[in-house]
Amino acid sequence: MNKSFVIPRRLIVAIGGNAIDPADGKGTPEEQKKIAAATATTMLPLLELDNQLVIVHGNGPQVGKLLLASAIARERIAPQSLDILVAQTQGATAYILAQAFENALREAGNPRHVVGLVTQVEVDPDDPGFRNPTKPVGAFFGEAEARAIAQELGVQVREDAGRGWRYVVASPKPQHICDISLVEALMCTNTVVIAGGGGGIPVVRDDRGRRRGVNAVIDKDLTTGVMANVLGIRDMMILTPVARVSLNFGKPEQRDLERVSLSQMRDYQLAGHFPAGSMGPKVEAAIQFLEAGGKRAIITSLGNAVPALRGETGTHIVHDADLDGSQSSEAMNNETRRKPIAPGAA
Repeated sequence: MNKSFVIPRRLIVAIGGNAIDPADGKGTPEEQKKIAAATATTMLPLLELDNQLVIVHGNGPQVGKLLLASAIARERIAPQSLDILVAQTQGATAYILAQAFENALREAGNPRHVVGLVTQVEVDPDDPGFRNPTKPVGAFFGEAEARAIAQELGVQVREDAGRGWRYVVASPKPQHICDISLVEALMCTNTVVIAGGGGGIPVVRDDRGRRRGVNAVIDKDLTTGVMANVLGIRDMMILTPVARVSLNFGKPEQRDLERVSLSQMRDYQLAGHFPAGSMGPKVEAAIQFLEAGGKRAIITSLGNAVPALRGETGTHIVHDADLDGSQSSEAMNNETRRKPIAPGAA
């Protein structure tokens, strides 16, 4: 590692649902476990860092498949609500990833443990996302097939960033991570914590503090940022299929972004460089994370995680005052000590 590199004391990493699900396969248990094992091998240098690590995974492919299966079997088996389907994908994905991560660690002679938490996330019942479903989930279809499925099953479909047609569901913004103190407690034991899977199980709370699930899927990158801010984590990493964020992606004038300021990223966002169906949510999550007190957001590919953490690749979004590099690497990466979240914090 670079001599100037200092391991962040706390780090949160977001990975996509494709960390266990094949892009063009059936998603059999064997396929999912094989892909998870490959993901674990690639992430092993990250898992072996001597720090407190939280991992948030997506669930777009998985929850969409469950939604389709529930709709197809609706005449024989009572359809499940979307919050329950999110909970199912949280448990299943966390199990597959935790097993793969621990197996990779044991093969390397590392005794570190991994645990998955079923995580509820509160949303605003009046969030405009409920009125305008935009979150794509599930498999990709051709337009004709997608429209036929929509008509047959009564679901909404939409074209997804030129990649095909998919289900779209409501996606309110995360407001509060429930029982965040449990994540805090496990982090402090040096356990790798998988939490907030699929963005969290969406719930709302009434004036008496009682929660109930709602039909929605929360964006996992936004939840990652909120969780990081609450836990005082100052370094957030979002892993994607590409090594860097680009302007004019796919065009002759494409330009990769390396180190960029928060205000510059806002300007690029407003100029429409980051489509909602691809890089948009990741950039939005990075911006919100920094605005709420985060220090550095890194967007890069799975295989480049540790090199990006060292500053060798990836897109690094920082505050304007830090862009000139005047701040030392240690100041950028080390976090100030903070008081632990009180046990039982809601």
